[in-house]
Amino acid sequence: MASLKHTGPSTFYTELAELPVPVTADFVGGDVDTRPVARVTYSVRDHERNTNRSLTKTFPVISTSGSDQHTTPAVSHDSSEVKAFITSPSKSRQAILREVTDGAGTKRIVEIWAGTQIEASLDVTKYHDVFHTDEILSSLSFSPSETSFLYTAEANVDADADASDDPYLKFRFTPNFGEPSRTKKRPTIFLFRWTRSTAFTRAAKQDMLLCALSLAQVTQVPVLFGQATFATEDVIFATGYDHTKDGRILGVKWYFNRPMGMWELRLPESASLHGTPFGTRISCNSLKLTPLERSCRSPRVLYDDSQTPVKLFWLSNPVGGAHSSCVSLESRDLTAGTNKIVVDTVMETTPENHFPGLYTEYNMPSRPFVHRGDHAYLVLHSTWYSRTTVLVIDTETGAITDETKMRDGEPMYSWNVLTTDSKTHFICSRSTPTAPSEVLLGYFDEHGNLSWKVLDKPMISVETENALSDLTASIIPIGARPPTETLVIQSKTLSSRTGPKPVCVTFLHGGPHSTSTTAFSPANAALALEGYTISLPNYTGSMGFGEKYIRKLLGHCGTMDVEDVVESVNELIRLGISEHGRQVVQGGSHGGFLSAHRQYPNLFNAAVMCNPVISVGELTGSDIPDWIYDEFGLEFTPQSLMTPITYQTLFEASPIAHVDRVRAPVLVVLGEDDLRVVPTQGMRFYHALKGRDRRVEMLTFPKETHPLDGVEAARVSWEAGRDWFKAFAEEH
Repeated sequence: MASLKHTGPSTFYTELAELPVPVTADFVGGDVDTRPVARVTYSVRDHERNTNRSLTKTFPVISTSGSDQHTTPAVSHDSSEVKAFITSPSKSRQAILREVTDGAGTKRIVEIWAGTQIEASLDVTKYHDVFHTDEILSSLSFSPSETSFLYTAEANVDADADASDDPYLKFRFTPNFGEPSRTKKRPTIFLFRWTRSTAFTRAAKQDMLLCALSLAQVTQVPVLFGQATFATEDVIFATGYDHTKDGRILGVKWYFNRPMGMWELRLPESASLHGTPFGTRISCNSLKLTPLERSCRSPRVLYDDSQTPVKLFWLSNPVGGAHSSCVSLESRDLTAGTNKIVVDTVMETTPENHFPGLYTEYNMPSRPFVHRGDHAYLVLHSTWYSRTTVLVIDTETGAITDETKMRDGEPMYSWNVLTTDSKTHFICSRSTPTAPSEVLLGYFDEHGNLSWKVLDKPMISVETENALSDLTASIIPIGARPPTETLVIQSKTLSSRTGPKPVCVTFLHGGPHSTSTTAFSPANAALALEGYTISLPNYTGSMGFGEKYIRKLLGHCGTMDVEDVVESVNELIRLGISEHGRQVVQGGSHGGFLSAHRQYPNLFNAAVMCNPVISVGELTGSDIPDWIYDEFGLEFTPQSLMTPITYQTLFEASPIAHVDRVRAPVLVVLGEDDLRVVPTQGMRFYHALKGRDRRVEMLTFPKETHPLDGVEAARVSWEAGRDWFKAFAEEH
């Protein structure tokens, strides 16, 4: 008989998961000096249609007087045809990448809008494959004159080759970028150029140019490009992704340590509008600006008051080692041609300086610069211990100001910087473990003082709002294993009652170099509203605590991180927040690895693990084969092989080595298209437990990748975890 029985949907989960989440923003139209117009795009889960949708809210007139006032926004539901869009530097134009599907197939169109009129439009379907709009490869950049536009798309296989003469072309191996898509193989920067019409009509086709950019020089290893941005009409900066010696593109998603660098590309004078066939590949003179030992991404150009490019900024990490680590902010003086470290790696905090270093997203905001007086600053959000905060960084000195420092008695906000107007305004979102995201405008006055104005708050039902008000969140240091700490979410009512404590769910983040922050999570909040206490430990290796504690875990995965988790459970028991016999655990990826480890077989009553790492030595089919070696203290080179000695080391550090000690019921949840932790990992654990007569169930989701973040998959996984804990949480 099946142990997993569905007990029905959760109204709390559905409502919270469907709340709009702000993901991007920009400033459009108007005079941004006095009356900036803010546009915020949100992602919305639609459970009825089983899809993610988007909507845009526009705040047409923002008054910066009165911090408690806000303007009712205009709301539009974005078409699924729009794959990406960006506003030009002057705020007068917008570029849109559009995919239109009808009975004849899919068309790809690039559009340039000037106000409410189309200035240029081109059907690019036959010149390349899909647009790349993800954070890793996307390029969306206007030239300073706003007559050229860069974007990234998947190049077609050579259409000129005759398949009957060369049948191998279609099937010849080409490495891909790994999780979450095996179809990203040939990202290419495309230049779209047009001549403006003076009669408010669209540019004629003969007045447009579309070409693919390539390198004039031959590189030692193949290099692919993305994240391109204009500096001048003919100078472009881009991120170059290197193939490895053994012909791989190591998986990039969630990884900051890949062989990649900053490049300068110069367009040839021949890139004119007349006589160049559409889709032509043009060769650019190129210069790599960064050394081989640094992994560099996210180029951003700073202009002076005369709109001359003066500096290039980017994010940098070491190549190899921990997959994510403390970020360095670097720059290049575009006049002198010299590079500089603006913010360096921080190994460990000190009593005098609590700054733990930069721990940013993969990219900076597309527009990260503001001006405060006569100085230019970068505005970024960065993980600082168990929350994210807004940092303002002097572009000259690297001096850092924490603008959203948490003070006693204030909400534990985690912040995201979405964009700036390149002058004095910027848009952020913030949330807490018990309060969903709201959107704020930050702005500097003439004295350089920062003020905030709430633009948008989520609309929540009275029932859910009252339920959330009963939850409280706190960060608890694990004194025996500093700097480990855990974020605890619990019911005020249930935690204060007499009798048994609520069942405590220990949620373990993946990575291992990631962080559980105080940002709102619908899944965590909904489970807390079901009556559970939630504990989210940031064990050794988590980001935001200093580089020392990231490197400290290397070579000790499966011991140090496990011991940190166990101590976090014991600390909450000592504090009376939870109690023995009422403990369950859940985690995904490396969090699943920790959930599956049973050196302490009687600690948890039930476990849920999503796409878990079970046998590290058998993970060689992953898109991140170096992770196996680096995280477990072994050397990785292109010549590395899984020898019996290496396998033995990895086996002993893996959950599979402790499978005979598993006592708690286990639910395994897998994405069938996961390229990072291949599904056979979880399947092996399932069969090993089944063969030992343990209580185990498994759910598999077709077409789901490593995050299991499809609308249906996320909902069903959440319901399955809840029902698994209901069935077994209080067993002894």
